[in-house]
Amino acid sequence: MNWQPSPAWKGLTNGTGQANGGVWRTPDGTVVKRLIPGVRAPRHHAYWERQALVAESGIVARTPGLHAPECLGVERDDEGITLRTAYTPPAEWSPEALAEALGRFAASGLVEPSWGARNILRDRLRTVEQRGGWAPLIHAGLAPPAVPELWHHREAALATLDALPKVPTHGDAHPANLPGRDGADVIAIDWEQFGLGPTGFDLAYLALAVDVPLQALAAAHGETTATDIRGATYADSGNSGDLLRGATLVAAYTAISRAAWSLTQPNPGDHLHRLTTLSTLIANAPTYI
Repeated sequence: MNWQPSPAWKGLTNGTGQANGGVWRTPDGTVVKRLIPGVRAPRHHAYWERQALVAESGIVARTPGLHAPECLGVERDDEGITLRTAYTPPAEWSPEALAEALGRFAASGLVEPSWGARNILRDRLRTVEQRGGWAPLIHAGLAPPAVPELWHHREAALATLDALPKVPTHGDAHPANLPGRDGADVIAIDWEQFGLGPTGFDLAYLALAVDVPLQALAAAHGETTATDIRGATYADSGNSGDLLRGATLVAAYTAISRAAWSLTQPNPGDHLHRLTTLSTLIANAPTYI
């Protein structure tokens, strides 16, 4: 018998994750998320079981800065996984406050699980390559001048990111996924891409979704001291150095890829507008490679 949601549940969103089979809220306030089988490589950013493993393990149940909502149950069957969590009421957050919380989470020193996401930007750029690169943007005459240079040097940019300290990352840190409040900490949802990434990765995704300059967000993020995957302790200034390098490169390559993809869609959304608002960041990105 095929799994079906209860008629009494209220649909919240269909979501965009590859393993997302729907999200509902039950009459008693529980959030039910259905995960459907997909990518089975544990290190891939879209690994289909990761959200359930995050909930079951409790690895981010008490982390500073960001933590997950309370897990109320994980049920596996032949067709997928049903994840139940406490509902997260939305709270008011300024972009700067979210950046500060991301900074504390990045410094949390989590031990990386064997199923944590790796190489999110590299995997996404491989998909972009398979779809013809940034050609739609260039052919439409909408590409900023730095775009051809960034595309040509993408492997060097990925190598630069590989060399940066690795810190805990939510993986999709835009405000819709950072809704709740627990004192000074953010209750974050949708941990599908959780893992270790280059310092600045989460800050880049935040910068792509808010109207605050990256420099201001980096200053709010603050100085981060943590132990990276190689066991080395480092300190990184929020105004320069590794944090800004990582955030700039991730933001530039992600924003351009989204804008190029949007030109192939019936509804391009605001990706082209974001490309315009990030023109200075994109122009400066080659200097960080």
